Amino acid sequence: MRVFAPVSIGNFSVGFDLLGLSISPINGELLGDIVSVSPSEDFNLTCSGPYAKVLPDDKSSNLVTIAYKLFMHKMAEKGLSTIPVSLHLEKRLPVGSGLGSSSASVVAALYALNQFFGDALSIDELLVMAGTLEGQVSGSIHYDNVAPCLLGGLQLMTGSELQPCVSVPFPESWQLVVSYPGIEISTKKARALLPKQNDMATSIKFAQNLSVFIHALHSEDSELAASVLFDVMAEPHRKQLIAGFDDYKDYAKSMGALGFGISGSGPTVFSITNNHETSNRIQKYALNNFCQEEGFSYICKIDNFGVRQIKDDKG
Repeated sequence: MRVFAPVSIGNFSVGFDLLGLSISPINGELLGDIVSVSPSEDFNLTCSGPYAKVLPDDKSSNLVTIAYKLFMHKMAEKGLSTIPVSLHLEKRLPVGSGLGSSSASVVAALYALNQFFGDALSIDELLVMAGTLEGQVSGSIHYDNVAPCLLGGLQLMTGSELQPCVSVPFPESWQLVVSYPGIEISTKKARALLPKQNDMATSIKFAQNLSVFIHALHSEDSELAASVLFDVMAEPHRKQLIAGFDDYKDYAKSMGALGFGISGSGPTVFSITNNHETSNRIQKYALNNFCQEEGFSYICKIDNFGVRQIKDDKG
């Protein structure tokens, strides 16, 4: 059994800590992490993939192992029977990229285990566990990566324990040029750059942008939604960590990009467009001027499926 968990954009533009978007490349490539599960005499974890080399040598500290232990604890807590399993992680997302790499590993592991044991736990239980595990990485529990990775689409965090997130419509015509420059930025380091408090003007602007954006999406007014698609909370403080950010943003906007922002805590950035020609031009700029040797750039769309079982690398 193989389970795929897609890449996600946390802190989506106007929604710092509150909006997360699941995306997938338009070329059909599976951009995300894959976890396989099979019965075994004892628990075992193996890893492969282009980014497996940066994972900890100590398998006990791997997030997939920690997810396994939490899942088994939950099963025992509910009096449900289990057997030992072997897990294999195909690590396809770079660590510290701002693409929900840790969330993808955690969500894929939890969902694969739950599928293996006959959907013993509910999706809501998996979501809470994934949020808890993500909090161990970033320093605080939040759902803006794990929720879209698990559920798909654009998710708005509610702050409610009973319903941590709700789905929000997203323009199907929008494309996202997602560009990873090839460097690593830790979530904790990026969060440390943010002020502990914001002035009233910034707070009001943040609330206004988010409110108008959500209203516009529900009203299917993509023009209004695009007009408020900018980040006043994190981008002014975090862009200093990303070489070439301002030049790339200026180029994308000059080409007609509807929006431009930092994915998660960075260093990955994304441009939003409403036509493929513009996406191609922006992607070409990224590959020639922004992405280093280890970097990449994909033209993506919303992924409405979230985590899912797959049979091959085409999903």
